[in-house]
Amino acid sequence: MKWANRETASAYNNLCTSFISFKWHRRIQEFMRNAMRLSMDLELQDIPGQLLLALQPLRDSKANIISVVHHRDRKTPRGMIPVRFVVEMDRSRLETVKKQLADSGISVVRAGEDRFIEAISVVLVGHILDSDLGDTVKRIDSTGFAEVMDLSLTMPGVDDPSSAYLRIRATGKAEIQKALTILREVGAEKKILVIEPIEVEAA
Repeated sequence: MKWANRETASAYNNLCTSFISFKWHRRIQEFMRNAMRLSMDLELQDIPGQLLLALQPLRDSKANIISVVHHRDRKTPRGMIPVRFVVEMDRSRLETVKKQLADSGISVVRAGEDRFIEAISVVLVGHILDSDLGDTVKRIDSTGFAEVMDLSLTMPGVDDPSSAYLRIRATGKAEIQKALTILREVGAEKKILVIEPIEVEAA
């Protein structure tokens, strides 16, 4: 397309850019209105490839995956491996995702808006495995108002003290403090040092 002068061409280009920006702004606004943060509790078979199979419907729905907690060391009464996803996605696609998971043979135990809005990271130091790390995590998870969403373990030697990084989420600041109180009690009981952060983080 030919223009009479550069000013006219520049004005046209600016108008097109503004229109495209407005269009994308409207799309982003629409997504934000429909988007929600939700958690999904799934049960996977203890066979290779199940986690990737569970992730595929979320990818197809363009969900933003916030966290994945894969409890390989724990099994449900049915012998399945529990997995929890926390994602941000368009709420209108939730039922489609659940159906795709069910069609893939993956059981959706629970799916709904994520209640956990506060988070905190702590470090445990001591003979953590000998003192039953699974029990320590269970005491937080069983409260109903807090959960361990991430865990990593460092073991320098068989007889040396180990360290574990835990990220805990809760339904509010007061509940985070309650979870910390439980962790302190567990630490005192099992002779584990609990290193706490200075402040609570947003989940």
